[in-house]
Amino acid sequence: MELLPDSIAMVSLAVAAAALYARVACTRLRPGLPRLAALLPVIAFLAAVPMSFSSPMVRGISAFILAWLGVFKVALLAAGRGPLDPALPVLPFVFTTALPVKLKRHHDRPDAAAAAMSSGAKSSWLVSCAVKVSVIAAVIHLLQFKNLHLNVRLVLFGIHLYCFLDLILPCIAAAGSALGMELEPQFNKPYLASSLRDFWGRRWNLMASAILRPSVYDPVRARAGKPAGVFLTFIVSGLMHEVITWYLTWLPPTGETVAFFLLHGACCVAEDWCARRWAVRGWPPPPRPVATAIVAVLVMSTTFWLFFPPLYRGGAEEMLLEEYAALAAGIADARRKLLRYV
Repeated sequence: MELLPDSIAMVSLAVAAAALYARVACTRLRPGLPRLAALLPVIAFLAAVPMSFSSPMVRGISAFILAWLGVFKVALLAAGRGPLDPALPVLPFVFTTALPVKLKRHHDRPDAAAAAMSSGAKSSWLVSCAVKVSVIAAVIHLLQFKNLHLNVRLVLFGIHLYCFLDLILPCIAAAGSALGMELEPQFNKPYLASSLRDFWGRRWNLMASAILRPSVYDPVRARAGKPAGVFLTFIVSGLMHEVITWYLTWLPPTGETVAFFLLHGACCVAEDWCARRWAVRGWPPPPRPVATAIVAVLVMSTTFWLFFPPLYRGGAEEMLLEEYAALAAGIADARRKLLRYV
């Protein structure tokens, strides 16, 4: 099913037009059912847009950005909540709708010291990007050796996933900064997490957390308590990851991804209960290196067990290598054409 030409530029223009329509509609309608009815076409459009891409990897990325985060943002907008606000200027509104970013609403004007720190941060960011590009290139090279053990391939796949996300999302944030928008970070050194709650709530994919908190966790917690809010939030996250896997592979959901997130939700609830009991009894928490190692082992083992198998059965590794091979061929072709004019 092709709703739009297989062109990122054409899709981007269509998404921008849908965002502009949503902004105009919301300036004329108050939060509630009338606004929701007006935004339903936008929600349906954002959910269908990823199907316009023939590239599996682009389809998966657009499913995360538009069919998950974009749909939830617009649904929250219908209720007058979330990161979107019709009072925002046009460019920030479209940027926030179409990309996995969240604007910082209030911030002080930077002084000279902050500007110096910003310059240092830019240098650090460039170095970080260069390192991640190098790691991705090394991983892609290693994945071409078919005699590697499955667990080694899974580790490499996981390293690639993190480096890719932590490369592309900060680049989007940098583009927003260049356009005069201050954006919240998407990752906060998840490899330093000292608990699962720290990992999921304050370090990993913070844009998803920022969307799930007002749409699922806060209303459920207000009515049924914190454990129920945590459980349902993880279930919804698991369902959306199943949807992304479907967009990527076109295979029916297996439930393994939901099981992965449900397991982590249960662990987060148990971890919070244990932490409160330990605090009451005056027991010290485990040393941070030990806690970080436990979190890393738990996340990696459950990822290999439940999260990666549906992707591997769908041929995600082969798709990944084919996409990078096509990208390399495209870059080489562009380089040859450019050299003709030099």
